[in-house]
Amino acid sequence: MLQQSQKKARWQLLESPVTSDQLPDLARRLATAKRVTVLTGAGISVASGIPTFRGPHGLWRQHKPEELATPHAFAQNPLRVWEWYSWRRELIKTCQPNRGHDVLACWSKRFQEFLLITQNVDGLHERAGTKQVLNFHGSIWHLKCSQSCAKAPSQWKDESVPLSKIPPRCPHCGNLARPAVVWFGETIDVSVLNRSLVSTHCDIFIAIGTSALVNPASSLIAKARTHGAYTVELNLEATPASPEVDLSIYGPADELLDRLHQLLTKCQQPDSPPS
Repeated sequence: MLQQSQKKARWQLLESPVTSDQLPDLARRLATAKRVTVLTGAGISVASGIPTFRGPHGLWRQHKPEELATPHAFAQNPLRVWEWYSWRRELIKTCQPNRGHDVLACWSKRFQEFLLITQNVDGLHERAGTKQVLNFHGSIWHLKCSQSCAKAPSQWKDESVPLSKIPPRCPHCGNLARPAVVWFGETIDVSVLNRSLVSTHCDIFIAIGTSALVNPASSLIAKARTHGAYTVELNLEATPASPEVDLSIYGPADELLDRLHQLLTKCQQPDSPPS
């Protein structure tokens, strides 16, 4: 965790270019918006203590994706894959939603039409109370039969930490169970993808804490702009999407969302009567 002095210094570096023009203008746009779609990536959960995949301290720093998050990896060594997912579940269980999650939960009740599409599998948006969450890459808290047996549901929830058995098995057929997440090389569920595409017909589309490297999630930003949405990126640094969006603001997601929410609240308050 950053020391207070380090954290303050980091924010002071960002405060001048961010708060003077960009955030107030975005708040004014949000104040009149009816349809808002938000796409979140790993950056939204950093302040909760969950490392990103591609940052300097990311989960992929010690492990290659092809060793842990592919159907081939699971077929070759299901125990190793499940040990890694079990470790992740234990880590996430100790984490709490941060201010960024809380703001988005509030927005989900504020706007007439709101959808939060998350690439994260940690479930923190739901724990924060967000309505209308679409888990683009699935959930680490759901399992499914690796053989898609006819007796088992498509997936089932299991929040037990630690798991009673590693690797777990399908309770209906006895075959290995697997995390109900989308691995590299797998396709997004058609219904999830279609709902995401429909949500790009919106007034404002905001991508938060996403690397903009993983398709098809990264393509949603461009589709929203094609449909006339005002597109925004909130991230620690520039991404491949930065040149394409209408507005990029750089900084920690939780701090940017907190300031933006304060400004939005002021925009939506009725004018004070003259003294």
